[in-house]
Amino acid sequence: METVQVKTKDVTYEVVLGEGAIGTLPQVVDALSPSVTSVFYLIDETVYEKFESIIKAFAPKHKRIFWHVLPAGEKVKTFEVYQEVLGAALNAGLDRQSLIIACGGGATGDLAGFVAATYMRGIRFIQLPTTILAHDSAVGGKVAINHPLGKNMVGSFHQPTAVIYDIDFLKTLPACEIRSGFTEVIKHAMIADDSFLVELMQSINTLEEIDPTYLSRCLKRGIEIKASIVEQDERELGIRAYLNFGHTYGHAIEAWAGYGKWSHGEAVMVGIIYALLISKELNNIPFNIHSFINWVKKLGYEVSPPDDASFDELATLMLKDKKTIAQEIRLVILKSIGIPSLQKVTIEQLKEIDHIIRKM
Repeated sequence: METVQVKTKDVTYEVVLGEGAIGTLPQVVDALSPSVTSVFYLIDETVYEKFESIIKAFAPKHKRIFWHVLPAGEKVKTFEVYQEVLGAALNAGLDRQSLIIACGGGATGDLAGFVAATYMRGIRFIQLPTTILAHDSAVGGKVAINHPLGKNMVGSFHQPTAVIYDIDFLKTLPACEIRSGFTEVIKHAMIADDSFLVELMQSINTLEEIDPTYLSRCLKRGIEIKASIVEQDERELGIRAYLNFGHTYGHAIEAWAGYGKWSHGEAVMVGIIYALLISKELNNIPFNIHSFINWVKKLGYEVSPPDDASFDELATLMLKDKKTIAQEIRLVILKSIGIPSLQKVTIEQLKEIDHIIRKM
């Protein structure tokens, strides 16, 4: 079992990572102070169908426990589901010493964390992620739901009490979920560790048969990179924006398609390529982008936006990005691999790169 400590100005917590990590959940809950009065599981319906017996076997003992099954995927992050869950929490009689446990992928964690942040002005929650993608979203305390006009536009910063990441849950993930999650591993290498990126490109030839031990190592390194950034900038006032590398264009694709039509990670991979092309144009980064594109194609990723998503439509959505200030789009791009920056980019520059990426 591995652990990574996340330390912010006000909170310190651990990410427990490894096969069988769920077994540590009861003792983690029992050690909390003040003691937990009740536990409210918010659990993805697919995860519940596959793993109900395992999850219930390791539920905290001698607690009032409630279960609420959520829709799978991005459709959980709506005002309607948020209101429904608040009602369920009130009906269960949760108080300020209750605990929410988010059990599912990144979308489940985002919704559950936002409920925890706003219920009675904030109660504790634990992330129990079940996807590769959630190695990123479960750490750092950014919680949110979507608005039809923008992804994660309604949210808060609310750090979890703990993250328990059991690698065994990942063994049944479909290929599209593996690709979606592994994008964030690649992103972390891109913004913080050039040698890690080289290793990934040399070691990973397929995402369908990754050795669990090596996958665990990759996820731990990604969590370490994110934890380091979050510790320096918890509320995204500066360098935490670097974690959005590839996300501005990627989120625009997600919003254009309708949340859930393109997986988050597969849309962000197109955004990463878009950001790399802009980095080459503006900063002349010393990186073989075509070699990278050939590699991710081999891993099964799309490398261009949908043909019928016009640049004007995507640009309108990018203007709603949280990094946009005074109608000026700011993108996370690279000075070189491992050295990101946040730069203003004109509509003309964005359009030029959009034209290039559509030929990939």
